[in-house]
Amino acid sequence: MKMKLLLVITVLALPSYAFAQDSSGNDRDSSEEDDIIIVTGQLSDFGALKSATPIVETARSVTIETEEQFRDKGALTLDDVLNYIPGVVGDTFGFATRGDFPQVRGFDAAEYRDGQQVLFGFYNNTRSDVYVLEQVEVLKGPASVLYGKGTPGGIVNAVSKLAGPDKQSEVVFDVGTFDRYQAAADLNAELADNLFVRFVGLYRDSDTQVNFVNDDAVIIMPSITYDDGQTRLTAMLEYVDRDSDTAQQFLPLTGTGCVSGDVAITPAAVCVNASGERVELDTYLGDPDFNRYNTNSTLVSLLASHAFTDNFSIDGIFRYKDADVDYRQSYIDFLGAVGPPRVDANGDGGRTFYRSNAFSEQAAFDLRARWTFDTGPIEHELFGGIAYQYVKTGNEVIFLSDPATRAFGTINIFNPIYGNVPTALFDDANFFDVGDTITDDYGLYLNNQMSIGDLKLNFGLRYDDSKTESLGNVQKDDAVSFSVGALYAFENGISPYVSFAESFEPVIGTDGFTNNPLKPREGKQWEVGIKYQPPGTQTYITLAYFDIEESNLPNPSSLINQPDSQQEGVGTVKGFEMQAQTTLGDWYLELNGSLLDTETADGVPFASIPEEQASAWVQYQPVAGVLEGFKTGFGLRYVGDNESNGSGAVGPIRVVTDGNVLGDFLLGYETERWDVTFNVRNITNEKYFSTCLARGDCFVGEERTAVVRVGYKF
Repeated sequence: MKMKLLLVITVLALPSYAFAQDSSGNDRDSSEEDDIIIVTGQLSDFGALKSATPIVETARSVTIETEEQFRDKGALTLDDVLNYIPGVVGDTFGFATRGDFPQVRGFDAAEYRDGQQVLFGFYNNTRSDVYVLEQVEVLKGPASVLYGKGTPGGIVNAVSKLAGPDKQSEVVFDVGTFDRYQAAADLNAELADNLFVRFVGLYRDSDTQVNFVNDDAVIIMPSITYDDGQTRLTAMLEYVDRDSDTAQQFLPLTGTGCVSGDVAITPAAVCVNASGERVELDTYLGDPDFNRYNTNSTLVSLLASHAFTDNFSIDGIFRYKDADVDYRQSYIDFLGAVGPPRVDANGDGGRTFYRSNAFSEQAAFDLRARWTFDTGPIEHELFGGIAYQYVKTGNEVIFLSDPATRAFGTINIFNPIYGNVPTALFDDANFFDVGDTITDDYGLYLNNQMSIGDLKLNFGLRYDDSKTESLGNVQKDDAVSFSVGALYAFENGISPYVSFAESFEPVIGTDGFTNNPLKPREGKQWEVGIKYQPPGTQTYITLAYFDIEESNLPNPSSLINQPDSQQEGVGTVKGFEMQAQTTLGDWYLELNGSLLDTETADGVPFASIPEEQASAWVQYQPVAGVLEGFKTGFGLRYVGDNESNGSGAVGPIRVVTDGNVLGDFLLGYETERWDVTFNVRNITNEKYFSTCLARGDCFVGEERTAVVRVGYKF
């Protein structure tokens, strides 16, 4: 708590006399210096708010991380990008290769691409690569009034690099730790008047910090755009082929948390089998002759907009995506009858084998009309739309597990020996088809941003109808979502605001007591805050307090025998967030912090969610003089303790994982044509766990990565 107060005081004490642009990206004074950074970024019509309203005029918490910002910080994955955003945990489950698993304000956050959801189900999609992204946006809090069903924490929207005017081309080569080699290109051309093409692609051959786990990829993403200032049409195709394995090895508490000193575990009986020997964090407990996580996907998007008049326009996005995953993993049996340990004192444990062929298919569109008009003194920016989404997911699996008898062999966590993979895993006749799940979602929404002088008001309303069909069962849900916000923009740059928003998330299944379909989970958030952007500066500071309640959760343990319902549970999240960015001459400074108080329906903190977070980034980049082109930066990331609670034969189990402080470093030189950078993340190579779970396994954090990048622009 003291750290947070110190950060806030430091930020408020920062001088604010730098040259600037406003948060919409428009010059306040054409006589101001041209070489400036847009501190807050700029939302587009296909951004997280579906509106180009400047962030400083929006009564919601929105954070934008531009490509330039996350490149300078050395981000290699979307998880990395999110680590400098307050209230967001990017690498919740440590270093990952299967995907990104961000948590926003304590809740799972859905990933969107250009304003449409892009990931569905579990492990049946491809991971987005940061090189094909122009910026990443995080809309915090319930977003059902814009996007329909979802969790109360918010969404992550990744914006693709698309063809258009004034785009610069580049080729980039990376060489880094863990034998990372990557070649990438972003090529742009104007074919004719108002017709532009763009090709973004990469090839990567890379190992990782975990033995036998690679991270190879081939991505091809061409796009073509027609833009005459009134009509804009963009067609984009993305093909992704990623070959990898699972970085998460589910290292058991017996050889990690029970002896590491980084994890506090109660009761002590949970660690009864611990030998005192610690497993190496790069240990691979799979089998190189069996394991893989290979994904392929094809995504097609059509984005269109047309302005009929200065005051009326339409825009929309159409999306089709097809993805499939070949997922094979062997892991150690870490669960036990008296608690987590099932690994004996010698470090031996039984093996479980899992093979999955999964897929997902999506067809969706979102069409909306925009109208600006005045009613007396009130200026209106009104948009309304219709959205539809069809998603089909499926999976067939082979699962071999017998922890009690260790029928499928053993593996030692201190000295793993591989081989003896059961032949039944390679016989496709042994697949069990779990069945397809098909969802159809329809939504109608209306949003009005109103201005009465310096008072900004926002009102949103949406109706959603969702149908899910699985194994012959059909469940229908509908919901009306509402949001409202008010912000007052004082002339001195201070803008206090208040907002309310709702969310809903269908729960598929039947109430065991009433035999009625389970009700959707419902989220509600109140948020109050202050945004501060002094006129004529490049300083932007936000402070926010929020209170989220999610209801219709499974019954808490105290009500498990309640005869009337199984959805009496309520979870809450309350918290503070602070974000500050400024440019002072040749210096760019960024400070972020958050404090969360989470409580599940059972009265314990949310699993794996830290209560405290803070980060800082300082970058020096002269724009003139003998050092022009030179750049260097340093960042710190602090993540506090997190805990996980469960129960077993030994009674309640509580596992607390220590927090960590990590440092990042940038050194580079940039000219009009060349850009050479050296990035190091986790510069001191801290060895740590992101989280350990009461169920009995631990997840290793990202080790030090160092990458040299050479780019040529033309």
